[in-house]
Amino acid sequence: MQFYSHEDVQAFASVKFLYIKTSLSGYIFTVTLSRPEKRNAFTPTMAEEIIYALAYAHYNSEIRCVIIDAQGSVFCAGADLNAFHDPSFDRKNDTLPKIKGDLTLGDAFIALSKPAIAKVEGPVLAGGFLMICGVTFVYSTTNATFSLPEVKRGIWPMQVMASLMHIIPNRKVLEMAITGEEYTATEAYELGLVTRISEEGQIGEEVNALAEQICGNAPYAIKSGIAAFHKLKDITERERHTYLKEQLKLLLQTADAKEGALSFKEKRSPNWKGN
Repeated sequence: MQFYSHEDVQAFASVKFLYIKTSLSGYIFTVTLSRPEKRNAFTPTMAEEIIYALAYAHYNSEIRCVIIDAQGSVFCAGADLNAFHDPSFDRKNDTLPKIKGDLTLGDAFIALSKPAIAKVEGPVLAGGFLMICGVTFVYSTTNATFSLPEVKRGIWPMQVMASLMHIIPNRKVLEMAITGEEYTATEAYELGLVTRISEEGQIGEEVNALAEQICGNAPYAIKSGIAAFHKLKDITERERHTYLKEQLKLLLQTADAKEGALSFKEKRSPNWKGN
């Protein structure tokens, strides 16, 4: 995690978040966007808080799954442009350790080594896509909508474009960016942007069920698999199978791999060690 070190997250208990809320239940860590009066549009400080919470989840071996949800009727309206253009519109959080480098939400989600689920119950606009593109799963209610309205404000979804290109066809990326049209949850599902559509009263139960399922599987294997998945983009096609074979060889030597084989043989639930 390039933005915060393992030492930085040791101060997590003393950080007082201004724009988000966090909670830990068992192995599940929830980050809640909590600026509903501004439709959860993120300021630079709010983005830093989200990145710091992700860093905490990344380094904490007790956390096996992250849920991103939001207060209010809008999941996220993107960046608060006033706050990004004029620091006086933002409120600094002096309890946060100093972030390293330029903050980019897209990179922060890529650096997270744990599965993450976005629980979307309202519109996602503009920079909000950095979060739903960065997570592993997107559960959405039927009434949620998805749009990139930047061109209507004279700008372009630059960072979002990079995140979207890994998920939906390039022509659709350009279509969304050029037209600024609003897409329904069903349309977003058909594009592959949403992984599951839930009824409004059931989404919480379904997200929690998925999180529990994730937590029941080998955490070190998942962490290693996610890291290998992201590494593949930097490896040529001819070298990928050799690289992945070596990664599997390393996994087979871990305590969790041995426990998985033993528990299967003994017909019992595995006791994962996380290494």
